[in-house]
This record gives sequence, structure tokens and C-alpha cells, in this order.
Amino acid sequence: MVKNKNAQESTSISEIVVYGIQEKKGNEIVRLDLRNIHSSVADYFVVCHAESTVQLKAIAQSVEDEVFKALKLEPYRKEGYQQTDWIIIDYFDVVVHIFKTDKREYYGIEDLWGDAETKLYKSA
Repeated sequence: MVKNKNAQESTSISEIVVYGIQEKKGNEIVRLDLRNIHSSVADYFVVCHAESTVQLKAIAQSVEDEVFKALKLEPYRKEGYQQTDWIIIDYFDVVVHIFKTDKREYYGIEDLWGDAETKLYKSA
């Protein structure tokens, strides 16, 4: 896997991802900027949570639809659609984490990347 050399492109993808989450009322949307962390696996993590399985899947589909509509970009990989507690959508430099509420609290992904610059977004 080769990280994207265009920081502007990964920032753009992350903003489109946030919009897709907002369209389905994702909760507590956070973008973690990992670009200045040496051991990071991506430029950004975008994290949110949903109250139900239906909302979780709707958010994930909205993210994929919005990114494809704007950039004609398909995810490199996606996981969790079967278990629906935590869906991960990987766009190489932007990784989206959509949790059920209790799983987000349990895994505390924002705490694991505590050195990252964070930006909070309002739900739409």
C-alpha cells in the first residue's frame, strides 16, 4: 500500500467523508489528523458512532456514495458490514471508523491516537 503524496487530496476525501456521515446524522464526528505522527498508517481517521445497526449501515453507504459521486473513488477495503458493530472503510490515506455507540466507548480509538490533531464536526 502506497500512501498518497497529495495531502490536499486526502484532506478533500476526509471532508467528503464527514459530509456523508452528516447526511445520515452520525454522532460525535471527529477527524484525527495523523499526518504529523511518524508511525501513522493514514493521513486521517474519521470517527463517528450510530445508535442502531440500520443507522450504522446507512452512514457507511452514504460515505461510499458521496466519495464516489465526488471523486469516482471506490474504497480500497471495507470491513464489518456483516457484524455491524464497527464498520471500517479504507481509502488508503483516509480511514473511516463507524461504530455502534457502545463499541466506540469500548475501543476508545481517539485515545489510541491521542497525539493526533482533532477536529470536531456537528451532526447535520
